[in-house]
Amino acid sequence: MRITAALLLLILTTALCQAAAPVEIKGVRMWPAPDSTRLVFDLTGPVEHTLFSLRHPDRIVIDLQKTELKGGLPKLDYADSFIKRIRYAPRHGDDLRVVLDLRHAVRPKSFLLKPNREYGNRLVIDLDDASSKPAPKTERSVTEANGRPRDVVVAIDPGHGGEDPGATGPHGTHEKNVVLAIGKRLAELVRKTPGMRPVMIRKGDYYIGLRQRIEKARKARADLFVSIHADSFPDRRARGSSVYTLSTSGASSEAARWLADKENSSDLIGGVSLDDKDDVLARVLLDLSQNATIEASHQVAADVLHDLRRVGPLHKRHVERAAFVVLKSPDIPSILVETAFISNPREERKLRNHRHQEKIAQAIMRGIRDYFRRNPPPGTVLAVHERKHVITRGETLTAIAHQYQVSLDALRHTNDLHSDTLRVGDVLRIPGGNS
Repeated sequence: MRITAALLLLILTTALCQAAAPVEIKGVRMWPAPDSTRLVFDLTGPVEHTLFSLRHPDRIVIDLQKTELKGGLPKLDYADSFIKRIRYAPRHGDDLRVVLDLRHAVRPKSFLLKPNREYGNRLVIDLDDASSKPAPKTERSVTEANGRPRDVVVAIDPGHGGEDPGATGPHGTHEKNVVLAIGKRLAELVRKTPGMRPVMIRKGDYYIGLRQRIEKARKARADLFVSIHADSFPDRRARGSSVYTLSTSGASSEAARWLADKENSSDLIGGVSLDDKDDVLARVLLDLSQNATIEASHQVAADVLHDLRRVGPLHKRHVERAAFVVLKSPDIPSILVETAFISNPREERKLRNHRHQEKIAQAIMRGIRDYFRRNPPPGTVLAVHERKHVITRGETLTAIAHQYQVSLDALRHTNDLHSDTLRVGDVLRIPGGNS
């Protein structure tokens, strides 16, 4: 009985010592973005903390209860961040004060993250640019302000980033890295296409919130939103590409959210202001806008899926629908491309290969180009440059392609031709740009 009591006392004493032990900061990581900076403290356990701002000079103060930093701060590159330097010192014995000296005023936010497969307990500090403005109303002008035709804007969104690596392959490949590489290659292809302009939603290794991604696309007045990912599944045999659009149930729930949000409902949906409409009329107008957007999304998704077939196997042979948050813009056609299964060792190796990344980007680009050749937005360079040709006796498709300085493949794709047989009187649409 005495042994049992002694053992119980030892267990209680150990538990009390562990409970009283301070939380240790094991590491500090930083993810600078163009309009924000994320600072992450890796901890041995959850921590109570407070955060407040000071001015003249601008700085953020973080007080962590019962916390210590034994090894000092790691060497961080502050060049592209909002932070000039980080200072710290013990406070009230067991507490720790961390001070972030800033380049200018920011909007700070902090939250705790529980352990996952990649990391342990974390304290995340997000610093958003205080001078940044909300996204403007999104009515897309038919032409530029000077009356000239405008470029088609393609928003390219590499998924995940920074603290969020996405899926990880058997050999340690992070989804965030391969989709950023593919996204950059796709942006370069869009940039080289006359009449088109790319907008990269994420340009580096940092995280952007899902709804922030939508807002960035709307701020850029994008004509198309393309989110790029790499799939994962417990069964490593799963393989192939997929393309998703927004499900109707997801659209319905998003419409309710927009109508419930005064800031959003006063915005412009498909060029129609909702702020002066009653709820019933606003719902009808929003439904019409969403239905047109979903239909356009499905068309471009089908084109992209068709061209991905040339690169490798498809996971599903039809466009799939899901309620992905990044697809929920009611006025921008949006697709999500799962390029391959990074959980499949063979596909992981291919995703790491630069030549394969280029092939994926080219396939997505072909699908985008095919869609906009058939559906050029009014007032854009692609719409203005499109010409029509009426077939006369004796003409061949090769001669017509040579006449307009376009490729046979582009001519076939634009007119959905499955053979080179022509009939007198038929009208061909002649694609513009570098066909």
